[in-house]
Amino acid sequence: MQNFTTIKTLLADDGIFEITLSRPDKLNALNDTMLQELFCAFSYAKETSSVTGVFISGEGKAFCAGADINRLAKADALDGLAFARQGQHVFRALETLGKPSLAAINGYAFGGGCELAMSASIRTASDKAQFGQPEVKLGVIPGYGGTQRLARLVGKGRAIDLCITGRFIDGKTAYDWGLVTLLTPGEDLLMKSREHLLMATQQAPLAVASCLQVIDEGFNLPLPQALELEALHFATACATKDKTEGTSAFLEKRKAVFKGK
Repeated sequence: MQNFTTIKTLLADDGIFEITLSRPDKLNALNDTMLQELFCAFSYAKETSSVTGVFISGEGKAFCAGADINRLAKADALDGLAFARQGQHVFRALETLGKPSLAAINGYAFGGGCELAMSASIRTASDKAQFGQPEVKLGVIPGYGGTQRLARLVGKGRAIDLCITGRFIDGKTAYDWGLVTLLTPGEDLLMKSREHLLMATQQAPLAVASCLQVIDEGFNLPLPQALELEALHFATACATKDKTEGTSAFLEKRKAVFKGK
């Protein structure tokens, strides 16, 4: 694993690959270097068999305050297209990792920071967290997937509200809306979030990967096609050694030992 300048990484003994956004003096804002380093980290996590899940957090009082405004200020239409596609490409790499990921939001998650969090499989937040897509205040719109993932997570009406007003919501509201699925006091966030991610990484890896893929690909399919996709993945899972181990362990009243085969 290479050395990075804007993120910190650690592969823990339990297989959790920890990524900490580390530009605290800039509220962990996303610049070109951080996007490139995140893509490298996500690629490493996908390709490394010992990695079972990805845990993303932010150093300091912010998770991530958004994209690099200095770069945005200089962008014309052509630059803007490249700007949006770069972030979308990186975040899609996280979303299609094939392994569970969790974003633990300790503070501000604005703009690109909120979009990064929404690309993770699971989001958790402290009671001090704040979320928002304030791009309209800069004369632009969310460009890293915010208009699309936000609507899918909280509904069209709420997504429109946040995107056209630029207002922020707190962690409790994010929890009530379903943007995050776990809300904790700040001092418990990392511990509780890690425990939450471990619940996913300790399940059958192939089955977890299938769940992630079927939900991602089936969400916008007509229901009959989505159900067929589910059936095909179910059939594939039935042919795995993990399925044999899982059902045997259940019947024998013991803990299953999954090997991803």
